[in-house]
Amino acid sequence: MLENTIAEIGPLDESAMTAARQLQERLTKPAGSLGALEDLSVRLAGLAGMCPPPLPTPAAVAIFAGDHGVHAQRVTPWPQEVTAQMVGNFLAGGAVVNAFARQAGASVAVVDVGVANPLPGLDSDDEGGDGTPRLVSAAVRRGTRDMTVTAALTRDEARAAVEVGIRIAGDLIDAGAGILLTGDMGIANTTPAAALIAAFTGVDAAEATGRGTGVDDPTYQHKIEVVRSALRRHTPDPADPLGVLATVGGLEHAALTGLVLGAAARRVPVLLDGVIAVSAALAAAAFAPDAVGAMVAGHRSAEPGATIALRRLGLDPLIDLGLRLGEGTGALLALPVVTGAVRVLHEVATFDSAGVAEK
Repeated sequence: MLENTIAEIGPLDESAMTAARQLQERLTKPAGSLGALEDLSVRLAGLAGMCPPPLPTPAAVAIFAGDHGVHAQRVTPWPQEVTAQMVGNFLAGGAVVNAFARQAGASVAVVDVGVANPLPGLDSDDEGGDGTPRLVSAAVRRGTRDMTVTAALTRDEARAAVEVGIRIAGDLIDAGAGILLTGDMGIANTTPAAALIAAFTGVDAAEATGRGTGVDDPTYQHKIEVVRSALRRHTPDPADPLGVLATVGGLEHAALTGLVLGAAARRVPVLLDGVIAVSAALAAAAFAPDAVGAMVAGHRSAEPGATIALRRLGLDPLIDLGLRLGEGTGALLALPVVTGAVRVLHEVATFDSAGVAEK
C-alpha cells in the first residue's frame, strides 16, 4: 500500500496554476491585494488540476492517538493515562477540538493507533446521529518502546502505522471529504516530534525541542538531552523515512505521515496542525517530495521545531496565535482562510463581467 500510494503522488498541474493566476488578475480587486490567499488559491488549483479548484468542503479532522515509551524518561509531568482519558473527552465532544469543529462544521474521527491504556465503554466505529465523533480502532501496538533504549517501533510496525493513515485518508475522501485536517493526541509526543524534526533537518536537539505542555526549566533541559540521546543512539538517516519513523517516531506521527501521503495521492488538500503534524509532514516529504503540494500550513505552533520544519517544507503558516495545544485546533481555526481563498475564484466577478473599469 505504501509504495502504491507514493507512486500516485505527482507534481502540481502547471496549466491549472497559470489559469488561476490569470483569473486572479481579472477579478475586481487590485492585483495581489489578497496576498497569501492568492498564492494559496493558485496552489490548490494546481493540486486539483482545474481552475477554479473545488471548494474544500466538507472538512474532516482525523485525530490519531498513541502513547510513547519515552514517557518513562519523565519528559512530561502528565501521566500516560491522560491519553486515553482525552480520547474519551474527544468522543464525548468536550475538548477544544470539538468546539472548534462544531464552529467550522467539520467532522471528527478519533483513531486509536496505539493508546497504551484501555478505552472502557467506547464503541468502535460508532458515530452518533448528532454528528458526535467516532472512534476507529486501528492499534498497531499499545504504545511505542522507549527510543532512548531501543527503536521505538520495528520497521514493520512503522509501515503498518503509516498505512493506517493512508487507509483513513482514503475512507474520509471516499465519504466525501474535500479537505483533511490533522489532529493528534499522545502524552509525551512532542519528544519524538523534536527527534523527527532534528533527524530530517539536521538541526541540534536544542533547536528542535520545545516545552510541550509547558514543562519547567529542569524538565526542559532533560527533555533536550533525551532527544539528543535518542538521536545519538540511532543516528537515523533522513533518506530512509521509514527507518526514521521506526527509530525515533511515534505511532500517531507515522499515521499522520500516511494521512498526508494518502491525501496527496488523491489530490485532496491536507491542512496541517502543529508540531506533531509538521514533523510527520517532513517524513511524508521524504517519502514523496511532491506530497508538499497537498500540504497547507494551518498555523505556526509555539514549539520551535514547528517553525524549523515549516521552513524546510517551504510552507508559510496561515495564522500565528501562539498556539501549542495540538488536537487539530489550529488547523480548524485556519480552515475558513483556506475556504475563502478558493471561494474568491468561484464567486468574485471579473472586471468585464461586473462592468468595472480597470486602471
